[in-house]
Amino acid sequence: MLSAGDPLAHVYWNVVFKNMRRDASPSTILVTVDDRKEWTTADQAELLEKLRRQMPRRVFFDLDIPAGKDRAGDAALRQALQSFGDDLAVVARAGKVDDFDQRSFAMPSPDAIGRTNVVVAAWHSNFVYFAISAPYVVKIKSRDYPTLSAVLAGYRNGVESEYYPDFSVDPQSIPKVRSADILNGAAVPTGLAGRTVILTSLERVPPILYFGHRLVPAVALDIAGAEGLGLPFSVSFGAFGAIPILLLAALMIASGARKQGTLKLAWYAGTVATVIVLPIALRKQGIVFSPDGALIFLVIYGSVRLWQKRARRIQLTSAAGLPNLLALTNGTMPVGSDMVVAVVARYEEMLATLPRDLHGDFARAIARRITAGSGTETIYHGESGQFAWAEEARPLETQLDHLEGMRALFASPLQIGAYTFDTNIHFGLDRNEGLDVPTRLNSALASANEAMASGRSIELFEASRLAEAPWELSLHARIEEGLRNGEIWLAFQPQWDLTENRICGGEALIRWNHPTRGAIAPDAFILQAERAGRIDALTYWVLDLAISATLALNARGPRFQMSINLSAQMVDKADLVRNFAEITRRRGIDPSLLTVEITETSSVRNRPAACRNLTRLRELGFRLSIDDFGTGEASLAYLADLPSDELKIDRRFVARMSTSPRDRIIVANTISLAHALGQSVVAEGIEDASTLQMLREMGCDCAQGYHLGKPIAFAEFERDYDVSLQERRWTV
Repeated sequence: MLSAGDPLAHVYWNVVFKNMRRDASPSTILVTVDDRKEWTTADQAELLEKLRRQMPRRVFFDLDIPAGKDRAGDAALRQALQSFGDDLAVVARAGKVDDFDQRSFAMPSPDAIGRTNVVVAAWHSNFVYFAISAPYVVKIKSRDYPTLSAVLAGYRNGVESEYYPDFSVDPQSIPKVRSADILNGAAVPTGLAGRTVILTSLERVPPILYFGHRLVPAVALDIAGAEGLGLPFSVSFGAFGAIPILLLAALMIASGARKQGTLKLAWYAGTVATVIVLPIALRKQGIVFSPDGALIFLVIYGSVRLWQKRARRIQLTSAAGLPNLLALTNGTMPVGSDMVVAVVARYEEMLATLPRDLHGDFARAIARRITAGSGTETIYHGESGQFAWAEEARPLETQLDHLEGMRALFASPLQIGAYTFDTNIHFGLDRNEGLDVPTRLNSALASANEAMASGRSIELFEASRLAEAPWELSLHARIEEGLRNGEIWLAFQPQWDLTENRICGGEALIRWNHPTRGAIAPDAFILQAERAGRIDALTYWVLDLAISATLALNARGPRFQMSINLSAQMVDKADLVRNFAEITRRRGIDPSLLTVEITETSSVRNRPAACRNLTRLRELGFRLSIDDFGTGEASLAYLADLPSDELKIDRRFVARMSTSPRDRIIVANTISLAHALGQSVVAEGIEDASTLQMLREMGCDCAQGYHLGKPIAFAEFERDYDVSLQERRWTV
């Protein structure tokens, strides 16, 4: 936790020192040489001589020495440096923070400075390279060199610990004098006599990151370090310095927890203020304590307390002030009780029309009517418009009549302020007394939602449905397993050309033989696959196998057309056409050999996108077939929208042709309509020879049904197809 607090500590001190500033001591003055671009050793010697006449107390020569270009100038500079004796030191700086290697320091040559003293400047930094501390001495080639800040503060002997700058010193307030004024003999406003002078170049000295100011010349940090050493203490407790403040915060929190109301809030506010202010007060005395550990503790403690408070509120009441569903599941139900859940249709829409301050009134008004009808005082409220309660168990018919009577209570509108609402309520009923409360509540909720979706007043959740729930809810995982182990397989049902009296194609149909549940109806698991978002994988699996079968059969004889079904859940997806095109390209098949059957068009969510996709599939060469024509939305309107190639007449019309003149007329006119539009017709569900003969007389193009052939595995289908080719006869 302490390590994680480093960023927090950095932000804390940066904010503190940005808002806590003071002027630097006037005892140290910078003489800057940035008013001239080039300096020779002779120029530097002249500057030092004129500076000496100002009678400073001591001088720090913080400049590069361009020795080796002018012997006379080099000698003059060496003599000028030595003329100050121990009152002058040359500064050698590290190339960057945290670099204390001897190679990083530009140490002056003894030939250039003679016996002049040398001090160094080097700083430690935090994780974002803001300077934080410096050692008193740095060892270079087995020799200890004092650091500039330590010498400025009057520390002559080596000390093993580190010191810490006073970042409240404003770098802009450090007194500065131009070297030109010294050379010209101009009057120096502040005077240099008896003061410490640092002869430096603000442009040469590499800038350094400084709390509260970001980048400043490094010499400003040296002065802040000296001022920090001038405080009563100069000590840091490092990462463990957060522990005392952390313990203090914990102690204050523990004390405040015993208080009540406003006094507790005031105590907690005082704890936060203490944690924030105490490190600042200590820092002013030179004692570095970091508040980050305590602040993290306060954040965690406050978050936990708020979460607990919210959890209690959620557990006890809804936003309307009624006990909520979580409170119901945490309790017990009276013996001999049914669980009842009522849901209000369009509840969220009604709330959206109400001002927020009336939402609770709306929920409470519904609860009062339920109480009036049920006689139950405690009504539990779910935020999405569910109301649950325990009802005395009665004979089923009596209970259903009772709930129908309660529904009549909502026939009159609800008046909420100036708003009037008609309410349509549906009930879910669970009578499985042996089950736990959460299970019963979920069962009743599921039943109520199902009743609302289907438009029924009441839905009863039977125990048999509960037993089937684990199978249904895990069906998509079982589908994956079935694909892997071969339980799910592809069957093929033949389609016959009634003009040529031969097999002209087939439909690929998915089948599932479960080892324990036997054959599973396709409608059941395909619907679950659509709900679970797995229908895409199933469809592309079918397409791939159907292509293999199509290629094999077309290599044996006349043109063979294969039909596959496309779910309405997929037909408007953006990647549909790309995936179909990629699969057919990879398998090397002519798309015109594949017919895509579209059904359940009422489930299409984006009709324009679906029409665009199907049009593009047709442009790629795929044939399009409208499946189950005459049912649902597979009607004239959809026929007008979609540029299809084929109609499949639904089996319910075909199966009754021999007994129903009306169905016979519907089929005949559908065939005529399709032919008028240039489309072929496939009739499915043919169960007898007489129906087949009527379709042939009506001019139907293709036929499909159990009379012609049942869906069978491809190996069997292939064998029968080969036999029919060899014998060159079809007996239909």
